[in-house]
Amino acid sequence: MLTFETPQGTLSLEPQRLAIAGWAGRDQAGVRHHIEELAELGVKPPSTTPLFYRASTQLLTQAENVEMLGGEGSGEAEVCLVSDSDGRLWVTLASDHTDRKLEAVGVAESKQLCAKPIATQAWALEEVREHWDSLELESRIEENGEVVAYQKGTLAELLDVDTLLAKLPAALKQGEFLAPNTLLLCGTVPAIGGIRPSPRFSMTLNDPVLNRRLSHSYSVIELEVAQ
Repeated sequence: MLTFETPQGTLSLEPQRLAIAGWAGRDQAGVRHHIEELAELGVKPPSTTPLFYRASTQLLTQAENVEMLGGEGSGEAEVCLVSDSDGRLWVTLASDHTDRKLEAVGVAESKQLCAKPIATQAWALEEVREHWDSLELESRIEENGEVVAYQKGTLAELLDVDTLLAKLPAALKQGEFLAPNTLLLCGTVPAIGGIRPSPRFSMTLNDPVLNRRLSHSYSVIELEVAQ
């Protein structure tokens, strides 16, 4: 069960489907940059863009402390669309935390290995749809005892909602819309200074038009990998 605080009250739902949109940049030059960024870690390029990676809904967590196997994982701040039991769309914030070592073997497998931290607040999509491109996505990590900027961009860098929903595979749709009780992570912006792990990850989605923000932070508890 996930619970979100919204301006309209509390929203609770039992997720039935989780998907992660990969290579979802609106600017193809930016997409190539991210592909090249991951290629340096040995990740094979995608067969098509965007790709929709399925993952278990059991990976979703709103906890502040998250256990991860080994120290090769890193977070990615992403806007997350939530379709409630009635099919109404909401906007929240999630981290596509991914094991980068395993990513070189298989992207889908690496995503399945890690928990997906998600915020506890949400906005109705219709409240931000008209100024979607102006929403600001940021993340920060802890590095050498200091908090540093890790990602910063606007949603104008990513595929807009209508385009993304139009490209959804049938398993995630009901009619032309995101199926009820489905969560879709909508893509990310490049890392500043390259992809790297951190013991703590913080992310925000800022709405400069309505002067509000969504935020979430989590600490990574590294589990020893038995040999």
